[in-house]
Amino acid sequence: MLDLDARIDSTLFSTGKGARELYERYSAFMDRFYVGRWKRWVFIEPLSEAATLGLGGMVLMLALAVPAFRETADEDWLKKSDLAVSFLDRYGNPIGSRGIKHNDSIPLEDFPDVLIKATLATEDRRFYDHFGIDVAGTARAIVTNAQAGGVRQGGSSITQQLAKNLFLSNERTIERKVNEAFLAIWLETRLTKNEILKLYLDRAYMGGGTFGVDGAAHFYFNKSARDVNLAEAAMLAGLFKAPTKYAPHINLPAARARANVVLDNLVDAGFMTEGQVFGARRNPATAVDRRDENSPNYYLDWAFDEMRKLVDTFPKSYNERVFVVRTAIDMNVQRAAEEAIENQLRQFGRDYHATQAATVVSDLDGGIRAMVGGRDYGASQFNRATDAYRQPGSSFKPYVYTTALLNGFKPTSIVVDGPVCIGNWCPQNYGHSYSGAVTLTQAITRSINVVPVKLSIALGGKAPNPAKVGRAKIVEVARRFGIKAPLPDTPSLPIGSDEVTVVEHAVAYATFPNKGKSVTPHSVLEVRTGAGDLVWRFDRDGKKPLQAIPASTAADMAQMMSHVVSEGTARRAALDGIPTAGKTGTTNAYRDAWFVGYTGNFTCAVWYGNDDYSPTNRMTGGSLPAQTWHDIMVAAHQGVEIKELTGVGMGTKLPSSPAAAAMAANAGPKPSEAKPPPVLTKRGADILVRVEKLLDDAAKTADEPAKPAKSTSSAPAGFTDSFASALPGSPAAPAASRKN
Repeated sequence: MLDLDARIDSTLFSTGKGARELYERYSAFMDRFYVGRWKRWVFIEPLSEAATLGLGGMVLMLALAVPAFRETADEDWLKKSDLAVSFLDRYGNPIGSRGIKHNDSIPLEDFPDVLIKATLATEDRRFYDHFGIDVAGTARAIVTNAQAGGVRQGGSSITQQLAKNLFLSNERTIERKVNEAFLAIWLETRLTKNEILKLYLDRAYMGGGTFGVDGAAHFYFNKSARDVNLAEAAMLAGLFKAPTKYAPHINLPAARARANVVLDNLVDAGFMTEGQVFGARRNPATAVDRRDENSPNYYLDWAFDEMRKLVDTFPKSYNERVFVVRTAIDMNVQRAAEEAIENQLRQFGRDYHATQAATVVSDLDGGIRAMVGGRDYGASQFNRATDAYRQPGSSFKPYVYTTALLNGFKPTSIVVDGPVCIGNWCPQNYGHSYSGAVTLTQAITRSINVVPVKLSIALGGKAPNPAKVGRAKIVEVARRFGIKAPLPDTPSLPIGSDEVTVVEHAVAYATFPNKGKSVTPHSVLEVRTGAGDLVWRFDRDGKKPLQAIPASTAADMAQMMSHVVSEGTARRAALDGIPTAGKTGTTNAYRDAWFVGYTGNFTCAVWYGNDDYSPTNRMTGGSLPAQTWHDIMVAAHQGVEIKELTGVGMGTKLPSSPAAAAMAANAGPKPSEAKPPPVLTKRGADILVRVEKLLDDAAKTADEPAKPAKSTSSAPAGFTDSFASALPGSPAAPAASRKN
């Protein structure tokens, strides 16, 4: 042991001595490089700090780059966004397309020189000189925007914009810009400059539902991108900045003004002279008039997103990227939904201070028959039916009453409508009054707020915090119905303070007429390859219905909710001879107004409000939403077999007014079939414009010899009925004669 101790001590001493000598030799060597006095502070210290900060910056950049490079983990990243889909309606008629048009793609060398120059002059003049990020251009944009006090100039290079199109979303966040920069550098190392430019020209969104300059050339000018002239090339190049704002089929003056800016850029960049662009200035491009083409763009955007998710579930070995998709949309119902919303907003939007609306019509299997995501797709592509989360108000209460029925309550159970508080929150009824003892049916019919709150407390039983436990049960039932929104736990959850989307809310209500089975909202019914081979079918491969609640509970709820339409807050939604049930919803300060209802055939949700959450002028769910729902569902049920609604029956005829009875006595159309609108409809206005054009043409040919006239050739189809129905006091055309 003494020997071992001595060896250890000797080893430690020798090691320490050797380390000391090594340090002294190192210090002596480094003294040769010692710099003192002013040279140290001018050269050495700044370089040392720069090295330290540079190393820290490199570590930080690596950490920031990790999320960006995760986007490129898929080896098939270039093909991932190569999807091209042609959409058909439920009957097999073409309704539009989304994605890259592979068959129309043309080589870069075949694009006109003026189109390439216009794009580079406007989007990225130093494209062939930078490494993916135009540092000088970015710095210039920062200075310009700082001086202007807002975003006036973009600093993104073409490579950065391509990185955003391939991998990222359009959200304006610092994180996205960082990822965009890293991905731009990554793309520069993987692709040549010409390949990047070609991908950008093929995949940039160009408005009107088109992607790529070739698709845009076909859409706006009915020609290939190979054949566009300078004026048309300038107009196409101007679309990259803001395709919605400068789309020529929506705002031709703005598109021409933007094209003139592109021509200025061509001259400033030295690509062309003023004399060369003079002809394009004097003769600007004219786009094809597509105002009469009503493509269901909100629906197509949503269907394309669904299709992209669906393709990701296909086997990895499957390389097909061109598909033909049959959707669940019914264009007759779609047009009726669009016209109903436009007519209501045009007539009453200003009075109610409401500027936006959204609606979804669904089959009982979850197939979406119609979707309107806003008043004007050209003005805003934001889909308020699928992406906007809004408070449902009292239209959320059916989930509360369903939970109560599942926990021992009955439609005839008595609850006292009186003051109640949870903590310092005390809900109030509309009108600030109480009704005393009421049944659950009476409570939902009158849309009483206190009763659902009391039910949430009662559902908690004897738990230490019964209200919280009760709300958890309500959320669990809503999840079974198909509500995927966050639904945070708040005391006001039972009266609809948590936000949902229109499409989820509409399809969740399908659980009631489905005898308790919940379904998944979907647009895709059938997927085929471009060659016609069947790939996927919803009835075979889609998600199957789930029994969310007992059929008896669904029938009880339908019976309760039918009173809302027949004698409650939604009497405007009543359908003649068709069993109907539903619930209105109005939120605090009248920011949101809803009506969600269903029949034995369809379910439909209608929302009205404003994008900026500003209050409406006391709009309730029983006003415009219920009336719009009625107009849409009348069209949806035309030509279909009316099905019985379990718990309600087959429906009843609505009582006739004296005026309607007199009309019926004179063999006129029934009031249930058509109702004269109070003011001119959109269709009537369009017909008046056409009549004016016909009169102008007639005036021009007044001096010509008279020719035999055909009584049906001078007026558009449906002219007589539509025009007469637009005049106050004139007999209306039967609903059966609507345009199909």
